[in-house]
Amino acid sequence: MLLKLILKHSKPYMGWIIAVVILQLATTVATLYLPSLNAKIIDVGVVKADIDYIWRTGGLMLVVALIQVATAVAAVYFGAKTAMSVGRDIRQSVFEKVSTFSAQDVNKFGAATLITRGTNDVQQIQMLTLMALNFMITAPIMSIGGVIMAIREDPGLSWLVWVSVPLVLIVVGLLVIKLMPLFRDMQTRIDGINGVLREQITGIRVVRAFVREEHETQRYADANQKLTDLGVKVGNLFVLMFPAITMILHLSTAAVLWFGGHRVDNNQVEVGALTAFLQYLLQILMAVMMGTFMAMMIPRAMVSADRISEVLDSEPSMLDAAERQIALPTPGTVEFKNVSFGYPGAEAPVLNDISFTAKPGQTTAIIGSTGAGKTTLLNLIPRLYDATEGEILIGGVPLAELGRDTISRNISAVPQRPYLFSGTIGSNLRFGAQNATEEELWEALKVAQADGFVAEREGQLDSKISQGGTNVSGGQRQRLCIARALAAKPSTYLFDDSFSALDVNTDARLRAALAEPTKDAAVIIVAQRVSTITGADQILVLDHGEIVARGTHEQLLETSETYQEIVASQLSVEEVA
Repeated sequence: MLLKLILKHSKPYMGWIIAVVILQLATTVATLYLPSLNAKIIDVGVVKADIDYIWRTGGLMLVVALIQVATAVAAVYFGAKTAMSVGRDIRQSVFEKVSTFSAQDVNKFGAATLITRGTNDVQQIQMLTLMALNFMITAPIMSIGGVIMAIREDPGLSWLVWVSVPLVLIVVGLLVIKLMPLFRDMQTRIDGINGVLREQITGIRVVRAFVREEHETQRYADANQKLTDLGVKVGNLFVLMFPAITMILHLSTAAVLWFGGHRVDNNQVEVGALTAFLQYLLQILMAVMMGTFMAMMIPRAMVSADRISEVLDSEPSMLDAAERQIALPTPGTVEFKNVSFGYPGAEAPVLNDISFTAKPGQTTAIIGSTGAGKTTLLNLIPRLYDATEGEILIGGVPLAELGRDTISRNISAVPQRPYLFSGTIGSNLRFGAQNATEEELWEALKVAQADGFVAEREGQLDSKISQGGTNVSGGQRQRLCIARALAAKPSTYLFDDSFSALDVNTDARLRAALAEPTKDAAVIIVAQRVSTITGADQILVLDHGEIVARGTHEQLLETSETYQEIVASQLSVEEVA
């Protein structure tokens, strides 16, 4: 899975990879050539006191060393460029895939793990690619070339190579076996600490309101300690590895000097050749050590690759229709035909046999007790979820046949929890209307009763908005979200309890101002406050996921006991009649 993922995303950069291979090959050849030249200087130049030979060979060594440095720098440059580009493309692929997920798919994975998979997991793959291009190409060339050159210098000591290299490989192999499950747990625990931190930042007001700082601090400390304990276990294995490999290096050096010294005494090998052999052996073991660094990263990268591939290979539960130009026969019409919906794993459906039609120029209100399914019903219209049974038609066309762009052009929603993106007021208002002029934005703000406070802010439309809109009040955030929906000028407006943060006077002015821009559009409102929907053309009363009554405010006051109970819980019947 790891190799497949890297190969897939590295294809566009094959030219850079070939350049890295050629440059690393040149670097390695130069590195392997230097000990041989050094041996010749000792055996020929020093022993025979040939100064000219020493200068000539020393000059050649300097040239070779300069080539080695230049090619090594160029190889690292192209390797880093390739690795960073591969990481960027994998992150892009993860983001694009997650963007196709429905709310149900996001909930299946969880926001915390999706964040980790798109950042930390990708970083592991990126770092492995960088190390592979810098070391993985060099290590086998250096190992094979070093063995050949070492045997060429002194075949009698070659047995030291066959003893020391397997020892290093055994140490590395044992470590990899131990590290693989630990790295898998580490990524899971990173998910956990991300989830706790994200939850605490999002719900900081609730934490402070209930004075639960100590409890939440302990939750984070527990998650942090679990990650720390696992990191210590991994670190302990690394601490064992380096002394073990260093010991093998020193023992190998001692063995070469011991056995090689006897061979020099017996005139079986020259001093320069022995020196070159020692350098080659060290180069071989250093190459194995470079492979060790790779081996340390491979287990964690394999775990990360599996987690990324799980996201990339996941099929969205709702497949978008092919985007094509469709002329809606009746723009602004929303029709539910015997629609039912249940969340995966739920014991009972949330909505049962829902049928109604919202027409252009009319306001349809949905009211009911908490948990009746009002928000769920509204979420089915922009296709955040797919109906379990029945059919939803937008403009006379089944919702499943419409592409995402067509749906967004025809439907604007103001969610129950208003959300603004980091940027400016203008960038937020243009979120669904990229080509809107400033005049159109101010008109939308005016209808939403938001022009007053925006005009007072420094920069006005260019005024900064923080992530989530936390630097404006709840009511201001709600009105800006309404203005964002109005700026898009769709054929259908969805308001999910979107006036709850407004005072009664602002609510009344806003509803009155909405009449003109929405006169040719269908307006569907989910409301808790009865006063918000008294003027609706039709009111649907939901109870336990079913429409138990429908009609105008006046009709329902006379015929629906459920509606009467809702009204009575807020106002007297006489006040709203």
